[in-house]
Amino acid sequence: MEKLKSKMKKLMLITTGGTIASLEGKNGLVPEMKADEILGHLPGLDLLCQIDSKPLMNIDSTNMQPEDWTEMAQSIHEHYQDYDGFVITHGTDTMAYTSAALSYMLQDLGKPIVITGSQIPIAFKKTDAKRNISDAIRFACEDIGGVYVVFDGRVIQGTRAIKLRTKSYDSFESINYPYIATIFKDKIEYLKPVHSPKNKEAKLDASLCTEVALVKLHPGIKPEFFDFLKNHCRGIVIESYGSGGIPFQGRNILEKLNELVQCGISVVITTQCLEERGRYGYLRSGTESEQECHHSFQKYEYRSHRSEADVDIS
Repeated sequence: MEKLKSKMKKLMLITTGGTIASLEGKNGLVPEMKADEILGHLPGLDLLCQIDSKPLMNIDSTNMQPEDWTEMAQSIHEHYQDYDGFVITHGTDTMAYTSAALSYMLQDLGKPIVITGSQIPIAFKKTDAKRNISDAIRFACEDIGGVYVVFDGRVIQGTRAIKLRTKSYDSFESINYPYIATIFKDKIEYLKPVHSPKNKEAKLDASLCTEVALVKLHPGIKPEFFDFLKNHCRGIVIESYGSGGIPFQGRNILEKLNELVQCGISVVITTQCLEERGRYGYLRSGTESEQECHHSFQKYEYRSHRSEADVDIS
């Protein structure tokens, strides 16, 4: 038995709260379950791998903050040499933001970091939690590197996940990028090759800028709104129309954005459309962006402390 265990992958389970760890409270669901209680609902995992647990927080993911991402990234980096992979249980509402943020903060990963959660608590009789966390643990045993979301049998690149549905088990999709793999009955089928860095040391950069605004354009938005942002932001991500359309007649938003750029504020143009790509980018640099809105938001929070040449953010 000891010989068998020595060949098993060793994983760290990091718990952060969310629906998956919730119990019924006086005013609804409350994230209260401990890591060992979550694992208690998944008998037989000791035959697959060795799992140590680390509770970081027990919060509704609506309350997730950039400081919490820093704590996650630092914890993973601190224990990186001790484990073969990491699984993070997380609430679904901000899971895509967290997966994108960790993708930038932890670079050159040679091991998998897998984020998962559920639409229904693991303690409930009918739940998607058992499948999701079992799939996440199985995928975290793979010999690949990177940050991934595993949900409803799908493996999604960390920078491409989005919560598209509020209640359905298949609530997450991969935007403008194929699924990395699917998982069905303990079998992993890769749909896209994964190239992990070889012989590179994992790097941590926990510096984030929170002085970033995400603005969705709508007909009638007032140009004066951007005067307020001028005094409170270092960068602004604009969800534009279509392929990058910005109003320039009537309520002239384009003029206001140019004023922001002249004040030294970076303005990033993306699109409100979830699929396909247009030509849009950074008004300051003129480069083309190919990412979606919350991806761009996380990218800019990270990029504010780095030069573009320092890190791969694709």
